[in-house]
Amino acid sequence: MLLGVLVVLCFIPAADVTENKILVAQSPLLIVNNKNATLVCNYTYNGTAEEFRASLHKGTDSAVEVCSISWKTTKNSSNSNEEFNCQGIHDKDKVIFNLWNMSANQTDIYFCKIEAMYPPPYVYNEKSNGTVIHVKETLIQIQEPQSTIPLWIMVTMTGVLGFYSMLITAVFIDYWQKSKKNMYHQSDYMNMTPRHPPYQKNKGYPSYAPTRDYTAYRSWQP
Repeated sequence: MLLGVLVVLCFIPAADVTENKILVAQSPLLIVNNKNATLVCNYTYNGTAEEFRASLHKGTDSAVEVCSISWKTTKNSSNSNEEFNCQGIHDKDKVIFNLWNMSANQTDIYFCKIEAMYPPPYVYNEKSNGTVIHVKETLIQIQEPQSTIPLWIMVTMTGVLGFYSMLITAVFIDYWQKSKKNMYHQSDYMNMTPRHPPYQKNKGYPSYAPTRDYTAYRSWQP
């Protein structure tokens, strides 16, 4: 009788007490200063599935799927939402989502979702606490337009203009000094010219002849 009971127990399948689960861990906060972010989703899985899918979702209700990646043992494929620049990479027990050219209005909470697709049973992780990605505003620096003229040309032009300015100044000073000297000589010549008294103009003396002193001749008269 005991032997029969043992035989019956041998044919009862053992209950599978190990439940297939996927657990996901994310960092709570990610600060983005240069518009680029890298979000790492670490996960653990105790099942035997060979085909997986991982996706990144935006918003408290995970309504927006940012991008996703699917992989098997020998093949990977990645897709991205048109509103985001995102690429997923699978690496052992983690999925890395790289985002670039992010804007401040994309600041939100992001969730990672890992799915064991095939073979059955289908399993996915419970919703994690998510990661808040804070994208900071980038200050726009206004750059002054740079001159298209090379520096050496500007220096040469400045030197040439300076030289001609000095040359013109020197010529003007030289001309002014010569004009002043000529005016001085002409004034001396005019002052040395002898003139006769006004009452002798009709006696036939040249204008340049000196005036005679007739009082000297009167002293010899008887």
